[in-house]
Amino acid sequence: MFASIPHYLFEQAARRPQAVALRRKQQGLWRDIGYGDYAAQTRAFAAALLAMGLKPGQAVAIIGENDPEWLYADLGTQAVGGLSVGIYTTNAAPECAYILSHSEARLFVVENEEQLDKALAVRADLSNLEKIVVIDMKGLHQFKDPMVVSWEDFLAEGRRFDQANPQAFEARLAALKPQDTALLIYTSGTTGPPKGAMLAHANLVWTGLALAKLFGVGEKDEVVSFLPLSHIAERLLSIYLALPAGYQVNFVESPETVAANVAEVSPTLMFSVPRIWEKYQSMVLIRMQDATLFKRLCFAAAFKIGRAYAAAKLDPQGRPVPWLTRLAFHLADWTVLAKLRKRLGFERLRTAVSGAAAISPDVLRFFHALGVPLRQIYGQTEGSGPTTCHDATHIDPANAGPPIEGVEVMIAPDGEILVRGPNVFQGYFKNPPATAEALEDGWLHSGDVGEIDAKGFLRITDRKKDLIITSGGKNIAPQVIENQLKCSPYITDAIVIGEGRNYLTALLVIDEENVVKYATDHKIQYTTYATLTQTHEIQALIDQAVQAVNKDLARVEQIKRFTILPKKLLEEDGEVTPTMKVKRRRINEQFAPLIEAMYRHP
Repeated sequence: MFASIPHYLFEQAARRPQAVALRRKQQGLWRDIGYGDYAAQTRAFAAALLAMGLKPGQAVAIIGENDPEWLYADLGTQAVGGLSVGIYTTNAAPECAYILSHSEARLFVVENEEQLDKALAVRADLSNLEKIVVIDMKGLHQFKDPMVVSWEDFLAEGRRFDQANPQAFEARLAALKPQDTALLIYTSGTTGPPKGAMLAHANLVWTGLALAKLFGVGEKDEVVSFLPLSHIAERLLSIYLALPAGYQVNFVESPETVAANVAEVSPTLMFSVPRIWEKYQSMVLIRMQDATLFKRLCFAAAFKIGRAYAAAKLDPQGRPVPWLTRLAFHLADWTVLAKLRKRLGFERLRTAVSGAAAISPDVLRFFHALGVPLRQIYGQTEGSGPTTCHDATHIDPANAGPPIEGVEVMIAPDGEILVRGPNVFQGYFKNPPATAEALEDGWLHSGDVGEIDAKGFLRITDRKKDLIITSGGKNIAPQVIENQLKCSPYITDAIVIGEGRNYLTALLVIDEENVVKYATDHKIQYTTYATLTQTHEIQALIDQAVQAVNKDLARVEQIKRFTILPKKLLEEDGEVTPTMKVKRRRINEQFAPLIEAMYRHP
């Protein structure tokens, strides 16, 4: 076990310099980057930091879409003992300023002119910021500013420094200790300003090795990198798990080409959030509605067999799948399902994982019916990402699996999930009170509520602060109901309301693409997104989805009324975090008149 993740990069480069580590798509062509080049670029960035006098423990911030330069900057910073700080590309200038100021970043790596504008707008308030490095200089070649330097020029300075001081980089890398802080990851901040979670090199190395063992991945595997690298989940997949395992990382062309790029690459390992898996489910179901009658009949028959197979395979009692069901599934797979998976780019997918939020059991069963072995993982930034996860042979849609080997999980008297293990973070940067609260009695207090079943599997009920207590004193976990509502291809977001009320209601956001298609197919007239949500036909369509969910809920959990919001939830409006988690307090404030209207009449 090496002391840091950068050590794994340089070990891979020494052992297999020509092996493809990264691929990026540019101008329609996939371009390979070997481990030797990966390590050389990382070293050049690290040497440039040494040239500017970066000391251990000082921060470098990065903002940009997923690309190799992001990785070079992240690992180069860690390699010389710096703190790597990722910022979401969707963050506004004031949010960037808060993180840059709080982390005391000396250097800010920005992707392009758009992100540079944010830095220039706030730099006057950032006393620690000395230099801004721009990766893509398109539109900036005539721009001159003493603080701003191009990526190429910055790395050239690093190479010159490295040539003149050949031992400086090795000395700094060798000085890294497992307990040194490697990252500051700023949490989403659903209830207040983001907090900088400090993750040590030991946290990252242990977690990367643990996931490599759990997923059984190695040098022949491939992933597609498309979730934000500022989030711990994608950073694990694209860097901290990738380097110990030695597999290939493929970067999408843009956020709009994810599905197309996944279909081109056909990854063997894929991690995504529930929203993406729900989108894939919707895409399959909607496309089947447009297929020929023959294809619809074939899919319906194959999917019916797939559901029976999935139900048997996911049996909580662990009973074997009946041979007749297994035989029928192989036939359905050979004739229909395998072709569908190939169209999606899932034909090589051995390990499919959903995380960052709870996924509906129905969505998980849907993918197993298609032959996609989707499993759920649970964790948080403060636990370096994963806490529990299903293994390949024991997947229960109702929970998030057992603790990862080496991690302890305990349920507090009030139901809160407590975590202890090598993955648990060091604390919050410059925030001792919050650190003491999060790590009380030596356990990470997750803020989630759950229970552990007889098999030792963890079931997450909800966020502790999100639990609803009705006027009748009933405790209700809204997330479970919301996930069931989002199973509909026509609903993309759901916020259940009911705190202190005598019944539950919901604010719903339609899936614009699928609802617009439905409106077109049924010749429904509308002019804007808002008017579309108010049409009688769309109200009836969403009501059908709500009533379908209500059938499986206890009376006290049923949604009595709903309102379709006249707009999508947007980060710039403060309604969701960069990871698309709903800010409930903001939603309750902003849409208070709509909420009150649902309770105005009995």
